[in-house]
Amino acid sequence: MPIPSRAALVDHLVRTRIAGDVATPRDNNLSHYRKLANGDRHYWLGLELGDRWTDEQDVLAVMAERCGVNDDPEYRQGQDTIDPELTVDALERMAGRLRKAASAKERVLFATGHPGGLLDVHRATAAALRAAGCEIVVIPEGLTADEGFVFQFADVAVLERGATLWHTHSPEPMNAILDGLLREERPLPDLVVADHGWAGRAGQRGIDSVGYADCNDPALFIGEAEGTVQVTVPLDDHVTSPRFYDPMTAYLLDSAGLG
Repeated sequence: MPIPSRAALVDHLVRTRIAGDVATPRDNNLSHYRKLANGDRHYWLGLELGDRWTDEQDVLAVMAERCGVNDDPEYRQGQDTIDPELTVDALERMAGRLRKAASAKERVLFATGHPGGLLDVHRATAAALRAAGCEIVVIPEGLTADEGFVFQFADVAVLERGATLWHTHSPEPMNAILDGLLREERPLPDLVVADHGWAGRAGQRGIDSVGYADCNDPALFIGEAEGTVQVTVPLDDHVTSPRFYDPMTAYLLDSAGLG
């Protein structure tokens, strides 16, 4: 995979709708922001937000700043946006944290609640960090959460039910991994690279956490704003082909010195 320039990557993100005019409709975004503000923990993605974000307009302001959605509260219908420049900025921040992990040969755990979109992004990043001397954390055997099994596929922790990898926002699979490591008296990860509740709960439990989030998943952006999550990369987390993420992954790994 050739390494794209920043300008070429921005163009690619827009053409493939990973960023730019994304498929997520505005009313869906606003509904999720409202539910987070109303205290629906499904939308907190494993973070503990207390009563700090009870105004959905405050949530919208964070999403406009960190994700690039339309900042007009009167804009209620139609498509919404992710600013591709913010996506690349966040990729470069994530690359800095990956570079630190490689330099210190840290223990790194990968996990995804979006296996249909982001599994190979995480797999490729794990392979690059292993080649740099990092330990990719092997999760304990026999873990369960949310009526499913937590296991690793291609070095990435996922939730499985009925021989199917599940899309999940839940923090419980990450709880199961971290609690399992503690039971076995094994060290916790130095870094978690993930998304959804996997990333949020790791950060909430005091582990360095970086991840990816869509414009209808505001919690991880709030987590970054509060310092609980180190980096949140804004993107559409399930576009029509997972191969569309390959140039983005190549740019990330090259920026981290892992290409």
